[in-house]
Amino acid sequence: MLVPEFWAEATAKYLKRGNQVTIRRFGWSNESQQDAENLAESRAQDALLRVLAGEKLLRREPKVPYNGAEGVPIREEIVARHGDAVVTRNMYGARCLNTPNVLFADIDFCSGPPARFVKWTMATLFLAGVGLGWQSGGFKFAFLSGLIALLIGYTVAQTLYRIWLGLVGGAEGQARRRVEAFIASHPDWHLRLYRSPAGFRALAMHRAFDPAEPAVTECFQQLGTDPIYMRMCLRQNCFRARVSPKPWRIGIAEHIKPRPGYWPVKPERLPERARWIEDYERRATGFASCRFVAALGSGKVDRDVDYIRAVHDELCRSESGLPLA
Repeated sequence: MLVPEFWAEATAKYLKRGNQVTIRRFGWSNESQQDAENLAESRAQDALLRVLAGEKLLRREPKVPYNGAEGVPIREEIVARHGDAVVTRNMYGARCLNTPNVLFADIDFCSGPPARFVKWTMATLFLAGVGLGWQSGGFKFAFLSGLIALLIGYTVAQTLYRIWLGLVGGAEGQARRRVEAFIASHPDWHLRLYRSPAGFRALAMHRAFDPAEPAVTECFQQLGTDPIYMRMCLRQNCFRARVSPKPWRIGIAEHIKPRPGYWPVKPERLPERARWIEDYERRATGFASCRFVAALGSGKVDRDVDYIRAVHDELCRSESGLPLA
């Protein structure tokens, strides 16, 4: 995991057969701005040589803070450090806890039928419609019946899925059973389960983990963790948990200043960013990011993991009883 203090961007150019090749690359450092600039220059020159040799590379790296970044560290403002863990402010202004080896897994509740179920439902309705139409009046009726089946397929899938969710205790009940099934098959694990605004968050307490471990992938898949989060854990070599509210959930419609929220910002724009953050933090005191639900499994606790647990619980106000946001 790397969350640098200093950032720079460098440009490398080469005139080739009357056409200019321009490459831009970022550099970063936890030591100094000069080190960040040196790395940017080095990366830009290296990329230019590779392009001139025929390799297809992006001419300019996109400026992305976390989600979507590949080959570039987490580009966010550092708010605080807790040992190896780093609290950063993300692109929309919320604080996030980044840790190299403490496993967090967010489990969002299903908001709609899975794509597979929708496809199966639509295919079944289409075949049934075509068959009934053919028996009733030949090709034209078959075509019309099949078309109607496709048009109503998604609505039918939604209805059937809602009925099924009701029978199994709803989206929350379904997610809770996945967690309990995982613990039943991994009795040596200890998970703390939290309720978030849109689902559950699980925190593994019994030991530290490398994000690239097969055990982590298995855990994520069985719990139903967001695939994008799974991918970013591998890319950034860390786990991550949002520990303050999303702005729009606490009545802040205005985007963090200056837009779009990338870090670092120009010095002359820092005052307006500070004003936005001051208002956000004031409103955030009335909300929790998650609420502790239960401890499941072996009960074994790793001391270093428990330190991060304490940091997480305090920042999230998980025992406060405040409304979730």
